[in-house]
Amino acid sequence: MLKIRQTIIVEGKYDKIKLKSIIDANVMTTGGFGIYSDEKKRALIKAVAAKTGIIVLTDSDFAGRRIRNFIKSFAAGAEIANIYIPKISGKEKRKRSPSKENLLGIEGMDKGLLLETFKKFGFGENSCGPDIEKTKKITKLDFYADGLSGGRGSSKKREWLCDRLDIPHMPSNSLLECVNILAGYDEYKKIVEEFEEFDADGK
Repeated sequence: MLKIRQTIIVEGKYDKIKLKSIIDANVMTTGGFGIYSDEKKRALIKAVAAKTGIIVLTDSDFAGRRIRNFIKSFAAGAEIANIYIPKISGKEKRKRSPSKENLLGIEGMDKGLLLETFKKFGFGENSCGPDIEKTKKITKLDFYADGLSGGRGSSKKREWLCDRLDIPHMPSNSLLECVNILAGYDEYKKIVEEFEEFDADGK
């Protein structure tokens, strides 16, 4: 599986599922045009761009180009790389009809062709930039042990952690991914120490 240190930005959840099946990397979604109205999502992508650098991988149609340019505008100054998928006619299996421009999106691309596309843009083996950081990762077990999942008040603690990191409230798995990107294990553990002063019942 191809390892990439940068966070990859795609449009939707099905794009993310496709990429995660072939690439070992952090992948975030824009929610399509939802990125335009979601100020917190923009702030999160901007923060991640500053931390890990980002690869923007949107569809080849007009919507994809528009979203790509928007990301470049609000994350200006960060490390931004662009990968463009080839224009291939067709539609995704789950859709009843093709897109307006009759082009396949990322979710509909052949896995082998996607990998070749990454290599074409310089992200093949031994050429994808520095290795993924070999620091200790925060795990689901850490979240459980620290009261962030599976226990009384865990939901409130996750909300508190999101506010502490200035990111949108999100489910446990998504939060785990973001904390690994934005904080890392050592900083996370320092933040967790603050839980001792946090009343999960909000009293």
